[in-house]
Amino acid sequence: MNDASLAFHRRIDAALADGALRRALTLTTGRLAGGRATAMAALPDAEALRTEARRIRAHTIAHLDRYLDQFTRAAEVRGCQVHWAETASDATRIVTGIARENAIALAVKSKSMVTEEIDLNAALEQAGVRVVETDLGEFVVQVAADRPSHIIAPIAHLSQGDVARLFQDKLGARPDEVADIPAMTAFARRTLRSQFIDAGMGISGVNLAVADTGSLCVVTNEGNGRLTTSLPRLHVAILGLERIVPTAADLAVVLTLLARSATGQALSVYTNVITGPRRRGAGPVPSPGGEPDGPDQLHIVIVDNGRSRLLGGELAEILYCVRCGACLNVCPVYRHVGGHAYGSVYPGPVGSVVTPGLMGLDDWSELAQASSLCGACRDVCPVRIDLPHLLLKLREQAARRELAPLWLRLAMPLYAAIATRPALYQRLGTIAARIARTACEDGWIRRLPGPFAAWSASRDFPAPAPRSFVQQHRANKAGAGAPPS
Repeated sequence: MNDASLAFHRRIDAALADGALRRALTLTTGRLAGGRATAMAALPDAEALRTEARRIRAHTIAHLDRYLDQFTRAAEVRGCQVHWAETASDATRIVTGIARENAIALAVKSKSMVTEEIDLNAALEQAGVRVVETDLGEFVVQVAADRPSHIIAPIAHLSQGDVARLFQDKLGARPDEVADIPAMTAFARRTLRSQFIDAGMGISGVNLAVADTGSLCVVTNEGNGRLTTSLPRLHVAILGLERIVPTAADLAVVLTLLARSATGQALSVYTNVITGPRRRGAGPVPSPGGEPDGPDQLHIVIVDNGRSRLLGGELAEILYCVRCGACLNVCPVYRHVGGHAYGSVYPGPVGSVVTPGLMGLDDWSELAQASSLCGACRDVCPVRIDLPHLLLKLREQAARRELAPLWLRLAMPLYAAIATRPALYQRLGTIAARIARTACEDGWIRRLPGPFAAWSASRDFPAPAPRSFVQQHRANKAGAGAPPS
């Protein structure tokens, strides 16, 4: 087992031993999954919409070069400055360069998984720019010097009491300011208000970009998104290059499913469509002052960081993802271990494909094994991504590159040699069953030896039957063919 695999298993062991984490995860994922089920059941033609959303995403990814070019031209016509970042370091260099050129000392930031992926906050802080997370969950994570545990619920791993203690210890909140969730929300709002006013730069992610208009769609459930993108004089939007739809009509289809899949809402509280920076003296009625609100500059940084390598390959389907997080809420693995166990910005079934897809298999091959392949993730995906199939592809790639543990690489060819010889398989199965029965206690096997010990560490197995299914079938068949007495 290599160092990456060993660290992964240690994180899993720590998560499984944390009862408070398990309770928090059960509460959060259960609520989100229940909300999604109710919202989708109430949506007429939900399955037809899922099929249409998949078609839109598949078509866009298949013609991504065309739509990215169209989006870039449309955005620039509307006054945006578009930058291309091949790698994470390119992206952080571009953003820190923009901050330096504009003498930015403070930046406010709304929720963005891509900025987590490229570690933008650390780069800006190193460049002398203080960054304040303004999404409530991300704000809590930043105060705790932690990282998000869920794609849409960053503090899924924390309880109300955890947050209350954090606000008291780190921010000096009084007991009455953390008495309940509304009080804590109000405390965070008061703490953040001055940051929006003082910030020279607002940084956001982009849920979806519209190719034919050059528009950015930013979806939030808090007013911080609008303050971040409109109050500072400079807005920098970080866009993963796959997050494009061709038209506003296509955007409407995906949005119909996005909030329902994520939180069970018909639509997120704030759905913002941003088309260019503040216009000066423009519009159907000319005005000397132009638009009074909005940033003077809008920079769009289109991030590749491994995405283009996935195009046309076995894992290209993962680029359809709209980051709703629904697959995490139904995954039996994620629901027990949470996001930190995955060691990546992107946890759960989607993260188990995205992370090795973007970062390579060498350090991330174990993630594809963290799945029961039950298919629940595929069943709830708004764009019908076949995640179990993609996980199997990754397992296949890892096997071809001999990234599996040595004992497994030796055992599987031996198993294949036995399993393809029915007589040998049945004979050895009979012997193994006899040996297993000697290890039974009250009809159950509670401990397995060697590498099989992990199976029996959390489950008991019933003792093998005295006769195998094949033996019983043959006996029944022989009895059915015997003449009546």
